[in-house]
Amino acid sequence: QVRLVESGGGLAQPGGSLRLSCATVGSRISYATVGWYRQAPEKPRELVASITRPGDTSYADSVKGRFTISRDPVENSVDLQMNSLKPEDTAVYYCNAHYSLDHDFWGQGIRVTISS
Repeated sequence: QVRLVESGGGLAQPGGSLRLSCATVGSRISYATVGWYRQAPEKPRELVASITRPGDTSYADSVKGRFTISRDPVENSVDLQMNSLKPEDTAVYYCNAHYSLDHDFWGQGIRVTISS
């Protein structure tokens, strides 16, 4: 069974930076398409950024130029570098690892709060 472990959330000021990390236990994350999602209070979950197995990336318009998703093969993780943070980035962030239709896994969620 694959388990995802998220880390790196917390509190940051507007304009600041945070780095989220999603590591897998039980499989190599390099075999998966990985997405970072977020869900703000009373809003639907939205895809923030994703990276495919070959390394193609995509971003939501709201985070383009500010967030960067990347793989760390040494740590077996996929990281989300978040810069120029805004209060509207406040949400619970979730990592998803998609290996196949039958092997799709979610992390437990990690809270990010942007406030002065």
